[in-house]
Amino acid sequence: MGAGAMGCFNSLKAAISGYDVVLYDIDELMLAQVAHRHQESAAFLVSSGYCAAGDIPSALLRVSLVADLAEATLNADLVSESVSERLGVKREVHRTLDRVCPPSTILTSNTSFLCLSDFEDVVERGDRIAALHSYMASPLIDIVGGVRTSAATLDILKRYALSMNTVPLVLKKEYPGYILNAMLGPVLSTSMYLLVAENASCTEVDRAWMRAHSAPIGPLGILDLIGISLIYDSWLDREDEGLMPGLRPQVLELLQPYVERDELGMRSGCGFYRYPDPVYQQPNFLEAERERDDLYKPLQLALLGSALVVAASEVAEPAVIDQAWRVGMALQTGPFEILEKMGVVEFRRAFSEHVESSRFDSERARSALDYLDQYAASTQHARRAEVPR
Repeated sequence: MGAGAMGCFNSLKAAISGYDVVLYDIDELMLAQVAHRHQESAAFLVSSGYCAAGDIPSALLRVSLVADLAEATLNADLVSESVSERLGVKREVHRTLDRVCPPSTILTSNTSFLCLSDFEDVVERGDRIAALHSYMASPLIDIVGGVRTSAATLDILKRYALSMNTVPLVLKKEYPGYILNAMLGPVLSTSMYLLVAENASCTEVDRAWMRAHSAPIGPLGILDLIGISLIYDSWLDREDEGLMPGLRPQVLELLQPYVERDELGMRSGCGFYRYPDPVYQQPNFLEAERERDDLYKPLQLALLGSALVVAASEVAEPAVIDQAWRVGMALQTGPFEILEKMGVVEFRRAFSEHVESSRFDSERARSALDYLDQYAASTQHARRAEVPR
């Protein structure tokens, strides 16, 4: 449900994996653009090695486009919802799906920023609803059940993710942004803060990040990949400013002109960069003078602080958090591995200064530092246990 970028991407991925797919959207103009979006998705999936070019024609034959919801859901085993990140829209959509779908249908939401608990109460089939969140450029899939979701439903969704050659990550409990987005979100927010408050350029911010991580793309490039309108919508619906107090109005002011000009990122051909062939993909991009490598430090502290907050919430263990980051970002090192290399003492000093400069929410910072003490004690104990007697 939803024939935007994510809906089209997920429909093609499922079809490549052998599933019969019905793609529905309330807007027939969106359905008219599906062929183009499928072409873009196919090019990415082939270039990334997910499938062969020869797999695409047969997969497309397994996708039907339907403008009537009752017809689209008539024989549905699983519904994957990818509509606007607006809470009111999500609630109305799932209330309708619960009414029209067969009783056995599993309802899932691909929501990136909202929580399942924000709208699961509108459905009666509480045992058959879950968050099933995929990423455009990563094999990671987050699976989160609600308070009524059955173990059988979660097992089906895990096997469904495995059948598509993806990496399922079943969270212990609900958490805003799951694991990857809960860490990536603050990094992206900090990158926008650096544009607004530090007068940095997109290339300076992304170059600092890409050099430090040997990464193929930086935070502003990732925002273009996600879609600026999606980011803008998510900030509109936030009840607080998250990990950086006072940032919300600045972010909205930064992004609104892009939305008004329809410069929404990679798919519109223009956002923070121009596409195709953005400047950060040029061979000499990282060879520029190291004029603003100091911009990496706040990005690094946003990542590590957020990883500690996630761990403190008991959503997942540090090893799983590292795995989510490595798989989700296609990088070699996870945040706890970075923390080990940096050292607890140095991190605590730098992070405390980061918090004092109002770049990280003080309450969440306390949670991070409390967990840091536990983590440092446990890792020290583990090292002692490894020493031969």
